[in-house]
Amino acid sequence: MASGSDLGYNRDMINWSTDEVKFKKANPKEYRLWRLVQLINYGLDGEKLNKKEVKAAWPKIKDRLDPYKKRAIEYLLWGKQYSLPNNLSFWNLSK
Repeated sequence: MASGSDLGYNRDMINWSTDEVKFKKANPKEYRLWRLVQLINYGLDGEKLNKKEVKAAWPKIKDRLDPYKKRAIEYLLWGKQYSLPNNLSFWNLSK
């Protein structure tokens, strides 16, 4: 079976609807927040998060995160276990 790079796919591309080069150049601070959200929501792709950076950015990024990933990050950083109701499921997520 051929790998993704053999098929012409860019395996490093996470968000193909955003021109990251232009975004980073035009607004580096907002780009970094966007990038943190992308890494948390869609996978680290071998990268590691900086704990201090995530804590500093938390007030600005927490509402953009997947609720389950937000809960996991809150547990890892602060030991919180109460930010998401236990009965939350796909069917009642928007309630």
